[in-house]
Amino acid sequence: MMDEERRLDEPAAAGWKQWGPYLSERQWGTVREDYSPGGTAWDSFSHDASRSRAYRWGEDGLLGISDDQQILCFALALWNGADPILKERLFGLTNSEGNHGEDVKESYYYLDATPTHSYLKALYKYPQQPYPYALLVDENRRRGKEEPEFELIDTGVFDGDHYFDVVTEYAKQSPTDVLIRITIHNRGPEVAPLHLLPQLWFRNTWSWGYPDAKPTIVLDRDAAVAQSEQLGTYHLCREDDAPWLFINSLEQVRAANKRVQGYVLNPTQMFFGMEKVSLS
Repeated sequence: MMDEERRLDEPAAAGWKQWGPYLSERQWGTVREDYSPGGTAWDSFSHDASRSRAYRWGEDGLLGISDDQQILCFALALWNGADPILKERLFGLTNSEGNHGEDVKESYYYLDATPTHSYLKALYKYPQQPYPYALLVDENRRRGKEEPEFELIDTGVFDGDHYFDVVTEYAKQSPTDVLIRITIHNRGPEVAPLHLLPQLWFRNTWSWGYPDAKPTIVLDRDAAVAQSEQLGTYHLCREDDAPWLFINSLEQVRAANKRVQGYVLNPTQMFFGMEKVSLS
């Protein structure tokens, strides 16, 4: 605690709180992103739309961090080989879908944190079976207000301990030097595959007119270099030899000849290192 007390005593300009758990797990379905004429925030920006539309006022991610202006973001994406989509953000019910209103239907825990965010630890429980998106919506919509909510654990996806414990830790060597450790435990009785995709990306601010220069992420030897007018330059380094992948989301959408009429597509240039592991 002595080190943390010292950090707390330092002036704000020291920057210990510049990076922290500011990345929300769910930006979709919120009033911050509501541009509907009738103020129907839950329907204006759905969970399905979050994979192809750009947020304006924030970002979301799984067990992630960002700077305090949410310019540069880091979070996890997971795939169990069975889901139709990557697990990149929390799923939940909108106000009209839940029998008790909106509600996140996930299993996750914040385990530890210091006031300056010099150390953070969180846990996410990821099923090895297909995630029951439709079942959670249908069953909760069917139930009345007097009935209990239908939770993720009630679907049976955790039966027999067929799930992964995904633990993410962040530890700061300095205000801008953050060590990241991701530990995954297979709680099931059999070996099971899991694709782990740590992601680094810039929140899309340039499509809204500020700033003028679009930020970049490039590979320099064995580090990803993220550069922007607001933050300057950051490097993301890795251990081992998982491949680097760079994706410009807008170009990918155009290549697939998809259109989302009336909305800004998500052109955030992002990168992630992907690694598939079979865990026993």
